Amino acid sequence: MTPAIPESLLKVCDLRVQFRLDKENSFEALKGINFDIPRNATVALVGESGSGKSVSALAIMGLLPEENTSIDPASSIVFGGQELLTLTRAERRRLCGKEIAMIFQEPMSSLNPVFTVGFQIGEVLRKHMGMTAKQARVRAIALLLEVGIPDATVKIDAYPNQMSGGQQQRVMIAMAIACEPKLLIADEPTTALDVTIQQQIRALLAALQKRLGMSMLFITHDLGLAGEIADHVIVMRSGEIREQGTAHQIFQQPADAYTKALLHCRPTLDKRPWRLPVIDDCMNGQVTSQLALTERPRGCTGDEDVLLEVRNLSKSFYSRDGLFVRREFQAVKDVSFTLARGKTIGIVGESGSGKTTLGLTLLRLHQASSGQVFFEGKELLAMPKKEFMAYKRRIQIVFQNPYASLNPRFTVGQILLEPMHIHGFGADDKERTAMALQLLEKVGLSGAAFVRYPHEFSGGQRQRIAIARCLTMQPEILVCDESVSALDVSVQAQVLNLLQDLQDEFGLSYIFISHDLSVVKYMADQVLVMHQGRVVERANSDELYRNPTHAYTKVLLSSIPTALHAASCAGVHH
Repeated sequence: MTPAIPESLLKVCDLRVQFRLDKENSFEALKGINFDIPRNATVALVGESGSGKSVSALAIMGLLPEENTSIDPASSIVFGGQELLTLTRAERRRLCGKEIAMIFQEPMSSLNPVFTVGFQIGEVLRKHMGMTAKQARVRAIALLLEVGIPDATVKIDAYPNQMSGGQQQRVMIAMAIACEPKLLIADEPTTALDVTIQQQIRALLAALQKRLGMSMLFITHDLGLAGEIADHVIVMRSGEIREQGTAHQIFQQPADAYTKALLHCRPTLDKRPWRLPVIDDCMNGQVTSQLALTERPRGCTGDEDVLLEVRNLSKSFYSRDGLFVRREFQAVKDVSFTLARGKTIGIVGESGSGKTTLGLTLLRLHQASSGQVFFEGKELLAMPKKEFMAYKRRIQIVFQNPYASLNPRFTVGQILLEPMHIHGFGADDKERTAMALQLLEKVGLSGAAFVRYPHEFSGGQRQRIAIARCLTMQPEILVCDESVSALDVSVQAQVLNLLQDLQDEFGLSYIFISHDLSVVKYMADQVLVMHQGRVVERANSDELYRNPTHAYTKVLLSSIPTALHAASCAGVHH
């Protein structure tokens, strides 16, 4: 007996979207895509940045900018039997927010900072449900409780900046489900969240989808996450759909080379190839080369040359509670570890565990409350500023956000030349320019990048520029603070390969801070697990992942999406 075909809630047919760049040129963002979203089902839209995922969602919501966007007249988006593209703006507004709702990627830019979260949830209820202010407040409290925010009667009067990233995302979910929509669009709702919060949001969305009987379009660049939550998966690239099918089909029997490439690029817990395959390797059939199959050994024996030693490091922040009371918050509590020359120590933990504060304190970007940091036997924290200048260049940091860490008013050349000039590298500008061009080549960028500005580059390219800037100082230690967390899996693989190449060539030591446990497993020789400012477990990476001893470590490891691991075990990675 042939299984029944699920009834479609939303049907997209031949959707073509163009953006006008200027009077003569345009860019085709969507090239005639077709897909259905069945009722009571979750569909994942997967692909790299620029593939057209978010443009598809914004077209459904009617949020594409009218002044420079054109949708082909032959395109069709049918929701519940109604053609959306022929609706007036007022009709579309009444529909979107009530029957179709969207969770945006970045809650801090989506929530209004000058209004309380209660007001913002209540606005949706007053606008679409006709509730009074009192009714909306009662319903908003119930929604906050439903999405798992404790002390909802207090939090309802909080402003977005007074809540954590996970809580902000929960507020966005509460706003989206306030009117119990038939279709929920979630655009990268967990990208910047750590694995435990990711799991909570994932479970919350699945429970809400089941309880409300709604359909969900889940947009992500993380195939592992898609496999955890979706019934159907659509793989996009460059405005086209490369492959679509059930989640089982996509993970166990991918047909398209690009889908296979996305699966290969992601580090997994069961393998550590010498180099991670990138998209081009997979598309050219080179993924099974001996280079990709060779395992890279990791771990420390204890006999290595110690480059950095941290003893009992603590960092506290203070705030005022009234006129006379000063409250202390201990962000880092009595942390000790050693870093060997040419090795990588991974630091993992949830947001707020103290990972970034630890890294910034090591570089004296925060003043330590107590403890000592020894670099080749020299105590850094007590060192006068003038003497520390010589050591400052030897310990560099790659920040999480390449969009914020590069000066938008400087060309790439100026960004690279400035630190060399300050620290006296090179005899003159000509020699420094030659060194900068060599570094650009080293990180995989052409010399043409030298005269361009940061906004002209992609996120992955900007992170390469940030790494090149660090290399101008010829450092011995790089602190990588979530430096690949916001990158697509293919770009992430390129940057991880670059970091490994630099370590192999220059003997660099890394302090690799991340909430992505699969990436840390791939990069780190040793792992520190931090929880509430303390190191709760320390071990060689293979041993820690194979045999965790602390309960918190076990919780972290159990939160890793398992779909990619299952795909690997099924032979996709061979």
